[in-house]
Amino acid sequence: MQFPVGILACHSRDAECGQGSMTKRILCFLLFTIPSIAQSGSPDAASQQGKLLVLERLWNDAQVHRDWHALEGLIADRFVNTEYDGEVSERDKFLLDIKNPDFKPNVMKIRDVKVNVFRDTAVVIGVYYTKGTVSGRPYEHTGRFTDTWIFENGKWLCVASHTSLLK
Repeated sequence: MQFPVGILACHSRDAECGQGSMTKRILCFLLFTIPSIAQSGSPDAASQQGKLLVLERLWNDAQVHRDWHALEGLIADRFVNTEYDGEVSERDKFLLDIKNPDFKPNVMKIRDVKVNVFRDTAVVIGVYYTKGTVSGRPYEHTGRFTDTWIFENGKWLCVASHTSLLK
């Protein structure tokens, strides 16, 4: 186990932590340990981060295969999507766009993904690449994305997604 730097500082500052005082050392340890646990969101943050990364990749697969049923299970009832061009759509419109037979993504990948978990909320950021056709016209985009997820009724649901193009 790796201890926070603060625990080492307690052992070197006998005047503050009390020389030989086990109670004061424990209190000092807790003083520095609790904030580091709070920053990670929970002791299970790494597991939750892994789950969210899998959900993000499933999202991409669902879009490439135009599997609106899968996406329906990943997004909240009050989901809002903001596209790179400023278009804002709520859940029903977003799902209709996926169902649209003129929308044919061939590739959708993400990289440089960072997952930040805050108790029952998570923010996932990264870079996306997508390529395909819309109404027979080819498109190819690289951009940044931000997805906000909440943990509700035992599962993660995306409540907001935002993309912006990289130049």
